[in-house]
Amino acid sequence: MLNTEQLAAAALALWNADETKQVISPLTEAYPEIDVVDAYGIQLLNINKRLEAGALVRGHKVGLSAKAMQQMLGVHEPDYGHLLDDMFVDEGASIPIGRFCQPRAEIEVAFVLGRRLEGPGVTIADVMRATDYVLPSIEIVDSRVADWKIKIQDTIADNASSAALVLGGRPTRLHDIDPALIGATLRKNGEIVETGCSGAVLGNPAIAVAWLANKVAQFGVALEPGHVIMPGSCTRMIPVVAGDHVRADFDGLGHVAVRFV
Repeated sequence: MLNTEQLAAAALALWNADETKQVISPLTEAYPEIDVVDAYGIQLLNINKRLEAGALVRGHKVGLSAKAMQQMLGVHEPDYGHLLDDMFVDEGASIPIGRFCQPRAEIEVAFVLGRRLEGPGVTIADVMRATDYVLPSIEIVDSRVADWKIKIQDTIADNASSAALVLGGRPTRLHDIDPALIGATLRKNGEIVETGCSGAVLGNPAIAVAWLANKVAQFGVALEPGHVIMPGSCTRMIPVVAGDHVRADFDGLGHVAVRFV
């Protein structure tokens, strides 16, 4: 484990990388002894710094919810990060590529809560009751670590590689769909580059939401009404550059799009 000074130094390195858009070497190289608890501590230091500056928590994201990603990083459970109000991008908007270090796009079924979810013991049935509606979404992930050369500790410390998200404007109630059987297509510049199904997220993205509620309960946190929960991508992430137009289409949910300039 890291000491207090090391935690602060690691958090500052990530903070400065985000501010300057100058990527850094992996924390797992600079601090070989870093563990997952340290990584969440680093994440929280920077989140608290942003909250002190006026940002607001508007939800959470689950990362590494696909088994293939867990196997690639040698872990057995997802991770999570915070979604702040300044991460939300309007549907159909153009977003400056200079806002990011090395962005990639992925698509998800976003859950918007109508009731509080507080662990431990949250089940998929609790999630279904607590969800007000779901939306099509594009998550823009980014890494402040050079070349995305990350281990689980690196991405957790980096707020689960969060950057921005775009939500579609057509809400769908869960009783109208099966959240585990939503087909999805990711297009870049009009070309289909990825296809997937929501069931790729732990078998059902609602399971990822339940996992999140139980995980954050360990830190005295609950998922609040109105919070947006991103349960994880059902496709691979794709790199994006200035000029790219990304669109996600979901069976029964509609579509959402964003352009990078």
